[in-house]
Amino acid sequence: MAIKVLIVDDHGILREGLRYLFESRPDFQVVAEAENGHSAVGLVNKHHPDIVIMDVSMPGLNGIEATKMICSVKPSPKVIGLSVHLNKNYILGMLRAGASGYLVKSCCWDEILKAVLAVLENRIYLSDGIEDILIKDYMELLSQEDVSVYSILSVREREILRLLADGNTCKEIAYALKLSSKTVDVFRFKIMKKLNLNSVAELTKYAIREGLTSLEPL
Repeated sequence: MAIKVLIVDDHGILREGLRYLFESRPDFQVVAEAENGHSAVGLVNKHHPDIVIMDVSMPGLNGIEATKMICSVKPSPKVIGLSVHLNKNYILGMLRAGASGYLVKSCCWDEILKAVLAVLENRIYLSDGIEDILIKDYMELLSQEDVSVYSILSVREREILRLLADGNTCKEIAYALKLSSKTVDVFRFKIMKKLNLNSVAELTKYAIREGLTSLEPL
C-alpha cells in the first residue's frame, strides 16, 4: 500500500516540485496539498495521510500551530517540518508541537526521502547542523524552559499575539476570529501583562523570537 503524503507550503512551485518527486515513486501517493495551516488541519481530517511535509513559516496559522493541532488528534500522521530557518525557536517549536523531523529547504530529495522513511520507523530526523545548534544552546534552553511562550500563553492568546505581530489591528483580529474588539483588547492587555511587555512593537519582537510569526527574525 502506498504511503499517503500531504504537502503543506504557501509556495505553489515548491508544492508542485515535491508532488512530482513523490509521485515519481510507486510507493508514495500525494493525497492533497495545502497552502496554509488551516487547510492542512482540515485535509488531515479528510484524507488521513501517513506523512505531512509542513512548511514552518506561513501566513495565517503557521506550521508550528498547525502541527500542534494535527498531533493532538489520535491517530495522527508523522509531521516533518520544512523551513529556510535554522533557528532554535522554530526547531524547538516544531518538535514541541509534535513533529518527528525538521528539514531545511536547501536539502536534496534524497534527504527528504531518508527523513520520511526514518520518521515512519518512529525515529526523529534532523537536517545536518540542527543537532549542533540544539547541543550548543542546551543549557540556555533548560534555563528558559519554564518561561516558554507555550507554557505562558493559551492557544487563543498565542493566536492573537501572532496576528498582532503580523500587523493586524484589533478590529481586524476581532473580525477574523469572530470576537468583539473589546475582547481582543482584553486579550492584548493580558498578553502584555503576562509577558511583561509594554507595546505592540515589543510584542512583535517577542513573537518573532519565539517563531510565532512569518516575519523574519530581527
